[in-house]
Amino acid sequence: MSSSHMFGLLIFLFFSIFAEVTWGSDLKKYPLLMPNVHPYRDDFYVCTPIKIVPDKSFYIVGFEPNASMNVVHHMLLFGCSTLASYDAYWNCGEMADSEWDGRLQKATPCAQGSHVIYAWARNAKPLKLPDDVGFLVGKGTPIKYLVMQIHYTKKFPEGQTDNSGLFLLYTQREQSKLAAVLLLAVGGRIPPHNITHMDVECRIKENKVLHPFAYRTHTHSLGRVVSGYRVTRDNKIDHWHLLGKRDPLTPQMFYRVFDETPIRQGDKIAARCTMDSTEREEYTEVGPTNKDEMCNFYLMYYVEEGNPLETPSCYDMGPPNQFWQNNDELNNIPDKEASSLY
Repeated sequence: MSSSHMFGLLIFLFFSIFAEVTWGSDLKKYPLLMPNVHPYRDDFYVCTPIKIVPDKSFYIVGFEPNASMNVVHHMLLFGCSTLASYDAYWNCGEMADSEWDGRLQKATPCAQGSHVIYAWARNAKPLKLPDDVGFLVGKGTPIKYLVMQIHYTKKFPEGQTDNSGLFLLYTQREQSKLAAVLLLAVGGRIPPHNITHMDVECRIKENKVLHPFAYRTHTHSLGRVVSGYRVTRDNKIDHWHLLGKRDPLTPQMFYRVFDETPIRQGDKIAARCTMDSTEREEYTEVGPTNKDEMCNFYLMYYVEEGNPLETPSCYDMGPPNQFWQNNDELNNIPDKEASSLY
């Protein structure tokens, strides 16, 4: 797509954002949909952007998916400070450059200031945030653009296109609690004929009070259990408080957390994915395709004072070298509980 096409799209969105259908008393609904893209290869990642009106602030308070798992593997909504492409849509996959065919521009979802706002997979239901909670975007925030990434597992027949995406519920009425997402992710390699744990841990270093209210799990086909914890320490003993646990092969929506106790500076957040590769003959790498794997735990939270975390994600290298058990910063690990649904 040409730059002129993209800027024409932005000008249209600049005015049309005020003309959306009203949803409820003061909420409006905005369609962030793929512009009839044609997934011409398997494991096709594509991004499409919108520019937020620069002189106004908006609060996103809900998400209505417009997609089916029969077509879409997953969707991610990013908030960006600057775009990596100004095309109407572009290839935003994680494939090696040698696999890029040149038919679309290849770029990351964001050039700068990338924040995950929402994620969807496996026919997850709509999400409405709690009262007075919203994702603040636009004026006075680092989020100047929204970018939706969709992963299509299978290529489409010639001539067939798709406009899957999200309907964003938003308001200009000030919300007293600012929402954000903390993403925990694990890398590594999963050996064949094995049950493998993929562990990640990060310490909250910023002087903020986080109020968790929802969590989401994500793996590909090998995931059996994903669990996440708030970890506090007393007299050198770690206490593990379960935030959420789920079979990741069920709808990958945001569910209410098990424990809404605030998370404070110095607390740790830890997550584990239990992966079953007993029927595979080769190592499984962490990567973007359906044959690869992922281990992600998303924690949605709000702050009542100040801004959300400046660092929106944390990452550990994972197997075969990095596990909770060989992390000197952790003890009293709930190994069995974290690895089983029961």
